[in-house]
Amino acid sequence: MPKISKIAERVPESPIRKLAPYADAAKNKGIKVIHLNIGQPDIKTPIEIHAAIKNFEFDILSYLPSEGSLSYREKLAKYYAGKDVSVEAKDIIITTGGSEALVFALFATLDEGDELIVPEPFYANYSSFCTMGSFKIIPVTSQIENNFALPSIEEFEKKITSKTKVILICNPNNPTGYLYTKNELETLKDLCIKHDLFIIVDEVYREFVYDENKKFISILSLEGIAEYAILVDSISKRYSACGARIGAIVCKNKEVMSAVLKFAQGRLSVPTFSELVAEAALETKNDYFENVI
Repeated sequence: MPKISKIAERVPESPIRKLAPYADAAKNKGIKVIHLNIGQPDIKTPIEIHAAIKNFEFDILSYLPSEGSLSYREKLAKYYAGKDVSVEAKDIIITTGGSEALVFALFATLDEGDELIVPEPFYANYSSFCTMGSFKIIPVTSQIENNFALPSIEEFEKKITSKTKVILICNPNNPTGYLYTKNELETLKDLCIKHDLFIIVDEVYREFVYDENKKFISILSLEGIAEYAILVDSISKRYSACGARIGAIVCKNKEVMSAVLKFAQGRLSVPTFSELVAEAALETKNDYFENVI
């Protein structure tokens, strides 16, 4: 009997998804379940998305360009401009959710056996993605005593080897909720420039900042980081639209984007219907986010 690959054997089950059948079984018994396992908001999806779905008409449900439609990418560039990020449509590639964006970013920057440094605790699927590519995660532990702030740069430098190629962070962090300060991001920027490393920043939770005296800072708003930084994004949590499966990679490094485009061409395109939903989501009024927060 043929055997599956060693990669398939090594990839761990999602500890998040693994709990879902138990929750469903409990619900079927009439037990009330409070979900702490899966990142599915219990917030209504914006009416702009509902309207786009109801009014969607087509003769042929065709492929989109592999990088996403120009219309959507141009509108996204305007959205990022409102977040102090100056990019053009050519700096954006639309992906099938933030997960595909992460996978593409990792495979564009790492070879088999290469290492990436990640503050721990971290999103569980980072491990799965790295196992798929035979990349090695090197954790740097953040501490609850200081609210899971960025570990010291000295701790990062202790972990850097000839195999280190990437630093990966999530900002605001999943699962800790920590919001990295501009000073912390600047320190990471200097470290990446010093050691010639890429920095991948998962920014899918950028709208969820609850402290009035704190402000979200995008990695791409920092000066001098354009060639090093890769921004990973998604509409899933921002618009409570997880089922649409639309994300994006935003990066000004032409070599990185050329590599990512080849991966995107290999899977042809994101779902046309879902990108329509994502484009409509950009019309969401600010009071939606105010009410969510």
